[in-house]
Amino acid sequence: MRSTTFNSSLLVFLFSLILFSFSCRQVPREEEAVSGDAADWEELISGRPNILWLVTEDMSAYIAPFGDSTIETPNLSRLAAEGIVYPHLYSPSGVCAPSRAAIATGMYPSSIGANHMRTGSYTEVTGLPAYEAVPPSEVHMMSEYLRKAGYYCSNNSKKDYQFNDPVTAWDESGNFAHWRNREDGQPFFSIFNFTVTHESGLFEPYGYRKNEFRHYQSGDTSFVAGAWNEKVSAAETDPHVSKDLDFSIPPYLPQTDSVRRDMWKVYNNIAEMDAQLGAILDQLEADGLLDSTIIFFYADHGGPLPRQKRLIYDSGLNSPMIIRFPGKWRAGSRDEQLLSFIDFAPTVMSLVGIEPPAYLQGQAFLGEYQAAEPRQYIHAAADRFDGFTDAIRAVRGPRFKYIRNYRPEQGYYLPVVYREQIPTMRELLRMRDAGTLNEYQAQWFRETKPREELFDCENDPHELHNLAEDPEYADKLAELSAEMDRWLAAIGDQPNLPEAELVDQLWDGSKTQPETADPEVTISDDQVTISSATPGASIGYKVIGAGESAPKSWSVYAGPFTVAAGSELWVQAHRIGYVPSETIVREVE
Repeated sequence: MRSTTFNSSLLVFLFSLILFSFSCRQVPREEEAVSGDAADWEELISGRPNILWLVTEDMSAYIAPFGDSTIETPNLSRLAAEGIVYPHLYSPSGVCAPSRAAIATGMYPSSIGANHMRTGSYTEVTGLPAYEAVPPSEVHMMSEYLRKAGYYCSNNSKKDYQFNDPVTAWDESGNFAHWRNREDGQPFFSIFNFTVTHESGLFEPYGYRKNEFRHYQSGDTSFVAGAWNEKVSAAETDPHVSKDLDFSIPPYLPQTDSVRRDMWKVYNNIAEMDAQLGAILDQLEADGLLDSTIIFFYADHGGPLPRQKRLIYDSGLNSPMIIRFPGKWRAGSRDEQLLSFIDFAPTVMSLVGIEPPAYLQGQAFLGEYQAAEPRQYIHAAADRFDGFTDAIRAVRGPRFKYIRNYRPEQGYYLPVVYREQIPTMRELLRMRDAGTLNEYQAQWFRETKPREELFDCENDPHELHNLAEDPEYADKLAELSAEMDRWLAAIGDQPNLPEAELVDQLWDGSKTQPETADPEVTISDDQVTISSATPGASIGYKVIGAGESAPKSWSVYAGPFTVAAGSELWVQAHRIGYVPSETIVREVE
């Protein structure tokens, strides 16, 4: 367990954070107010704070900072006490791969061909080739912008972007990726992903998904994927929380022993995740980096249980988020504004002083380039999940959510085989067949669905009472329906487009995936110039000096550079969604 106190802040960072004009609706308590001079952002620790993302999977707001005190999560509670709680962050999808596409690119999944879960699998069912999302040519991964700005970018270790990342995306991505591998003094953007809360953590026989992540806690670089089961002691499999835990079960799930056991697993897995997260915070503090690092904690979408994950209700979209700033800026406060995952890319750029490119579909909610007005709506989509396809779009304001079903003749429930390994899902199916589900529990299994749904998420947080046909809410229905039409047109979304036609559009009518043109390399007087005929291709290169080993990371090409004679040059070009080019090797004479 990590220590209970953090190091003191750097005073200059605290003073400078006055530049952040946060759009919090809740006025901070007097002791939270920040005052200081208006120093330029570039003066803050060389203008480049570190960014740490702690990302868990499949988790609703089942922790005390968001009002659920069922279990203790000391590290997350401490993070919230020293940071800002954001209760209204939403994923644009209720499942991970489309959500991660949005995070990585700042683009809505349904605008770039990333909306089907997953684009590279279930080809035997769809009859389609494996394909990748293909964003517009100007789109690059967020991490590439940071690398160009001098940041060390590490990802440990999940990707799942709906496309293969270019070699320019990360300095390192894998089981040992860590800020500790950067150059001395280099700012970093580091991600750590925790899988213990994933829905597969509810499967039987039950046990923590601990094999992926013990390595970054212990520093054991002999880690081999899948080998930890032989090393885990019996003590590490003990429950974190009592099996007699007192908690509420959502009304759309039955009150049975198997469901209660799955709910207990949810909480137990969160407690284990909290311990893993604490190990990372321990390392950050031990390295003396706490007071130069902005820490994000969030989940990749809503919870793991049936009628949560994959669905477009808040239970599938709403993600808890906490951000801690150096100096504990606005410690213990809440920011009630609506936020979307597509806001992450512009916000991180804004925090490190990079002006977000105009093509991004989100907006910065913090930092130098914070949007003048907070967003008024969040948007989401649901399409194919594994072997089963639907077409649903949603728009949500501060209180009401509008859902449009493009296949009303089709039932809600999709028999996703993976999900049916969860005991609660099996219980629901058993009770459905026996006719013992109550009104709310049976809703999911209706054979048809209304074309339009409207929910009061404040008074009906589980979205069980459709108000779409209530005349009292006609104006709200019209408002949100018009907003959905505006959004669909703005991003070029085509709901219910057959996936075969989507692939045809992404590949511009070709029968095969487009390929990135080989880079053209010109060397003159030891100066290297590189280009690619493929618009928007990212170009990575490595320079290997005479008698030296190849560097572990590919550099991002941003303009001509000088190399020493006798060096070897490796170059690769890659546009997102295309096949990467061949690696070109040139000797520098």
